[in-house]
Amino acid sequence: MDQDMVNMFAIAAGTLAIPLLLFMASFMLWPSSLIKVYYWYWRRTLGLQVRYADCGGYRFCYSYRGKPGLRPSVLMLHDFSAHKDTWLPMVKYLPKHLHLLCVDMPGHKGTTRTNTDDYSIQGQVKRIRQFVEAIRLNRKPFHLVGTSMGGTVAGVYAAYHPSDLCGLTIICPVGLKNQMESQFDSQMHEVEHSQYTLNIPLIPSTPEEMEEMLKLCSHVRFRVPQQVSQSHKCNVELLWTQNTPSCTICGIYLPL
Repeated sequence: MDQDMVNMFAIAAGTLAIPLLLFMASFMLWPSSLIKVYYWYWRRTLGLQVRYADCGGYRFCYSYRGKPGLRPSVLMLHDFSAHKDTWLPMVKYLPKHLHLLCVDMPGHKGTTRTNTDDYSIQGQVKRIRQFVEAIRLNRKPFHLVGTSMGGTVAGVYAAYHPSDLCGLTIICPVGLKNQMESQFDSQMHEVEHSQYTLNIPLIPSTPEEMEEMLKLCSHVRFRVPQQVSQSHKCNVELLWTQNTPSCTICGIYLPL
């Protein structure tokens, strides 16, 4: 094999190796950056655009697809410690002609986060109404969807502002007490006052606590890569109410 062929193979190997090495370095050192790129690509593929709505010094981040039309718009509220991209797997199967909006809940990801804000269910309902009015979504009744904490916020929103809505979908809302305690409830009570740094099983502060949380919340067991768990440890953020140094997102109070 002559020198030219050797040089050509070396150049080809280097061209392939550099992107691979960059990817591996990113996975090891900056896993959060890869996740951001992943969500950006997925949003772009599904036709979602990211926008911001400013309301008196408070900023909401949301993604949307489509425009208001004859059919009701759909506003989607995610669960605790998640973000608007949580809905991407579902958006994939929704009709493209629908006007969809996925907002980062108060204190989450791109939406304003402060230690003085009210993160109770009622406080979040007030903020979501502020967002709805800022983008004039309630010019005509819309459909509200929420899961877990977002489901509770959606339910209370419907109770306070029924004229805003034409439909409501609630998925596994938190705060509802069952007559019979589930296995999950029992496990939650067991670990609530155990070795957890914050005594809150759903807010892990160490990689070990994150593993325990996933065992508690996941039906299918899987192992989280160390890079992801370490990244989570560096980015744990607590939500505080105005007057109480504890999370109070589970209480449900309906207007009479």
